[in-house]
Amino acid sequence: MILASQMWTQVFWTSAIAGGLLAGLPLMFTALGESISERAGVLNIGLEGMMLMGAYAGFVGAYYGHDEWAGFGAGMAAGAAVSLVMVFFCVRLGLDQIVTGIAITLACEGATALIFNAEFAESRPTLGSVSRVSIPGLSSIPVVGGKGESNGSVFSQPLVVYLGLVLVAVVAWILRRTHLGLNVRAAGDKPAALDAAGVSVTATRATGTIFAGTMAGLGGAYLSIVSAGLFQNTVVGGRGFIAIVLAMLARGRPLWSVAGSLLFGMSLSLADWAQVANINISTDFVFMLPFLLVLLVLVVFGRRAYLPAALALPYVRGAR
Repeated sequence: MILASQMWTQVFWTSAIAGGLLAGLPLMFTALGESISERAGVLNIGLEGMMLMGAYAGFVGAYYGHDEWAGFGAGMAAGAAVSLVMVFFCVRLGLDQIVTGIAITLACEGATALIFNAEFAESRPTLGSVSRVSIPGLSSIPVVGGKGESNGSVFSQPLVVYLGLVLVAVVAWILRRTHLGLNVRAAGDKPAALDAAGVSVTATRATGTIFAGTMAGLGGAYLSIVSAGLFQNTVVGGRGFIAIVLAMLARGRPLWSVAGSLLFGMSLSLADWAQVANINISTDFVFMLPFLLVLLVLVVFGRRAYLPAALALPYVRGAR
């Protein structure tokens, strides 16, 4: 069946790469934020809710602002605002991070569904296509170029994608080469040593948590503005939890989270591949595949996952 299908054509591989990017980029943004949060010692289980809130705020911002950048900004602001709840209860008060994160996710699911249905119950509006930036010369390369393709490809993507990739490189450099990055790593590994050096553990962890919320909001906004062009309460579909796994498997290295995000993005876009290749695959299997892949990756690489020594542990000065 596979050999007889359209699986080896240029159209198929162009669709596969474009679909993988489209589905993987929200994971990349969110996993990048979670990597910093985990390195600072905060396990942000509430990413799913922050992505969902960012998706709703991004949709509303783009819809009323008539500009995708208004949506991206609104999504980032919404994610950052929700992360302040995590900062207050977990970083400031030292409450359980897992319980608080689950509560945030459940609250955001209920809040976005309620608000959206109250505002758009009858109209159910959608957004138009997002403008893309095609890199001259490179965008004309077959398969990876993407010029003229509806979903683009590697060298024909919305501007926010290229800015996001630059941000990944900048964050990776900051984390490894600057005092700020050293402080973040110390907050997750040796918070007492960071405190003894005169740097606030609370402020460092709060910064990492807010950054994670901001990136989760951007990932959610990308889903509703670019990927779907609309909002519904299932638009995130578990991507927040997948991003947590990606951040752990990336072992605190932002560049690795990019590769993992694209891998999972390709699994999430399997339905589009199958349609192009004329392969009949059960819808239930397609929806289940990314989570099966998560379990498989955890079994194979889980022991190599990096977890900071003080991850999810509240810091109390003088406590042992």
